[in-house]
Amino acid sequence: MKLQCHRASLASSLQIVSTVVPTRTPKEILRNVKLQVANGAVTLVATDQEVGVRVELSGVETDSSGEVLLPTSRVTSILRELTDETVDIDVTESSVCIRSSSSEFSLSSEDPDEFPEVASFEGEQYLAIPGAAFRQGILRTAFATDQESTRYALGGVLFDPGSEKVTLVATDSRRLAVAPLPVRSEGVTEPVNPGPVIPAKAMRLIEKSISDDEEEVLVAISANDILVRCGQSTIYSRLVEGRFPDYTKLIDTGASQVATLQVDSFHSAVRQAQIVTSEESRGVNFSFSKGQLTLETIAADVGESKVEIPVSYDGDAISISFDPRFITDFLRVLKPESTVLLHLVDSESAAVFRTDDGYTYVVMPLSKDR
Repeated sequence: MKLQCHRASLASSLQIVSTVVPTRTPKEILRNVKLQVANGAVTLVATDQEVGVRVELSGVETDSSGEVLLPTSRVTSILRELTDETVDIDVTESSVCIRSSSSEFSLSSEDPDEFPEVASFEGEQYLAIPGAAFRQGILRTAFATDQESTRYALGGVLFDPGSEKVTLVATDSRRLAVAPLPVRSEGVTEPVNPGPVIPAKAMRLIEKSISDDEEEVLVAISANDILVRCGQSTIYSRLVEGRFPDYTKLIDTGASQVATLQVDSFHSAVRQAQIVTSEESRGVNFSFSKGQLTLETIAADVGESKVEIPVSYDGDAISISFDPRFITDFLRVLKPESTVLLHLVDSESAAVFRTDDGYTYVVMPLSKDR
């Protein structure tokens, strides 16, 4: 089997599929990426048996057919170092040879028949979501998942389908991110799984695979897994087991005090206050008074800080303490020129941030003795 590939395209596609290649696994074969050639189409396939991905390659010339396993890390390193526009790949029964104009690498290769299959997207019933909206929704939620929790459902993003929208939800029990997305239903009358939880790893892979903001992302959900088609990529993932908490009860806190914050100036103030924090003293005190927000930090082993910014606030004076990392995680996914509404009850109740496009972020305060 012989191919000539556009080096940059091959490297870019390999980078996408390699995100699911496990670094440690008892099944060494999973550390490879399968390259398949059939009917003039070339596809890269990778899986860790929980999440799998297929990416169709462009910029390939071949009249061959067949398949080969590429040792992921070594091929990635080769493509990174080469500078030629194209590379030639020759495959034998036990090796793969990569050539450029001045370099040649011969790598041993395992049996591709031993590599697990990854499903193709062939569903006739699916949900279609605009690419730009889906990418933004993932960025606005995936960071709030809990990768270390024994409650497995918290390690993924809830994909909550509705008739006219899909809501992505993530929480680690200390903060909650909720992002509604527009959706078009194709052939789906009733969801097979009304509350699928998609692993954060799969969601990040979907986000990286969305190459065209104008193109729809197709999502087919079954009882135990999900298939997503975006551009040249197809992503398979098993769903996370466990029940996701009822997030709707956490969004409406009955807050009576509202502050309007400019994202850029607020983000800058929080970053400044965060400088004088430590592992032992993480909290930043946010004090709201008429027209002003004061951020104060006291860390015994570091020092003190005080940052003041003008804000639109006309309610009662409230002082509330937050872990600044939870605030910056939220502000980082917003446009600097945008504004956000902060709904407050008191110093011990959850604070709710809302944007004008429906994004909601809930943060639990720290106790005042921290």
